[in-house]
Amino acid sequence: MTVLVVGISHRSAPIPLLEKLAVDTDGATKLIEDVLANPHVSEATVVATCNRMEIYAAVDRFHGSVEGLSQRLLSPAHANVEELLPHLYIHYDDGAVSHLFQVAAGLDSMAVGEAQILGQTRDALGLGQELGSVGPTLNTLFQQALRVGKRAHAETGIDRAAPTLVSAALDRATDDVMGRRVVVVGAGGMAGLAVATVVRRGAGEVVVVNRTPERAERLAGEYAARWAPMSGLEAEIANADIVVACAGASGVLISREAAAAAPGPLALVDLALPHDIDPSVADLPGVTLVTLADLAGDLQESEAGAEVEAVRTIVTDEVESFLSARRQAGLAPTVVALRTMATGVVESEMTRLERRLPGLDETTRAELMQTLRRVTDKLVHQPTIRAKELGDRNATSYAAALAELFALDPDAVDAMTRPVAPGDGTGLRGDDA
Repeated sequence: MTVLVVGISHRSAPIPLLEKLAVDTDGATKLIEDVLANPHVSEATVVATCNRMEIYAAVDRFHGSVEGLSQRLLSPAHANVEELLPHLYIHYDDGAVSHLFQVAAGLDSMAVGEAQILGQTRDALGLGQELGSVGPTLNTLFQQALRVGKRAHAETGIDRAAPTLVSAALDRATDDVMGRRVVVVGAGGMAGLAVATVVRRGAGEVVVVNRTPERAERLAGEYAARWAPMSGLEAEIANADIVVACAGASGVLISREAAAAAPGPLALVDLALPHDIDPSVADLPGVTLVTLADLAGDLQESEAGAEVEAVRTIVTDEVESFLSARRQAGLAPTVVALRTMATGVVESEMTRLERRLPGLDETTRAELMQTLRRVTDKLVHQPTIRAKELGDRNATSYAAALAELFALDPDAVDAMTRPVAPGDGTGLRGDDA
């Protein structure tokens, strides 16, 4: 099985087009189920964020899979499919590995280096595991991607050097947060980042508004903030200086009328997809609106030089290490088949000899068996060593050559040697071949 990625993001399409494809957890679940209906797909999950929508699938062939996945991804857009099609990107095999590692490390984010994507990648893996749609191929890939993302943030200063979406939006929306009354709409990961950011910047009163009271109360409690139910949103906005909306609800949460009712200047930040705030509020006097579309150009120009390069180096090294381990693992069944064949030859010849020499004593028999084994071990030793040396560069060709020369059947031992994750103690590692 090979990994195929079909996606669309802020780097390939304008935010208004991305908004047409936005899905919640139920929508992502339905999308995964639809993808699995493709006969060429054995595993699938979805990475869905405020600025990307990507399907990851383990497929047995490229043609027949890519068209089906593209249609599934664009299906929420209905009449806008033709408009969105040119903005899709496709990564296959090694390219899919490289892409996911870059995503998990924050290199492909709107705010380069931001850490929230790591949690969103973990959510995609968790959803697939919950649905049973993630198997050995995607589990291995996503687990390694999470490790790469953690390493990038642990070994570099990208967290300090790269701006977050919230920080960039606040900088654009208002001169100062200090002492201001801030309302945060939502209680997910982005909302948590928003609350943490405004508290760190010295906001006055912070209010968390969410449909689920328990989640709002929990987030507010972490930062000594206040919470309010969604039914009280308009009243909270009427007394706010700054509103950060990141609920991603189906339908507008903050209407033009609610924004117009604010007695003083009001800074509105909409980080949701689909948008939470009526775009027409931007026309109101005293109201400043900042959206994801406003941030896309700014953030791509603010990559944090040396830190970003350090993360890229980590990702490059990790991709090569992962691909090397995968190539070696792909060669392992052929090497095991070679050794199995050699063992079979020894046993067959020993059985033939015992029939011809029925009076063979046990000591002599053991010595002959040991001699035969030493001879066969020496004969297969060099091909095994060369398999390690050459297999990393071209495992498929070398495995095919071995199988052809020795009439091997690697599929017969594939189940015994198929790896679950490089270096996790399961499966056959390259140094075990």
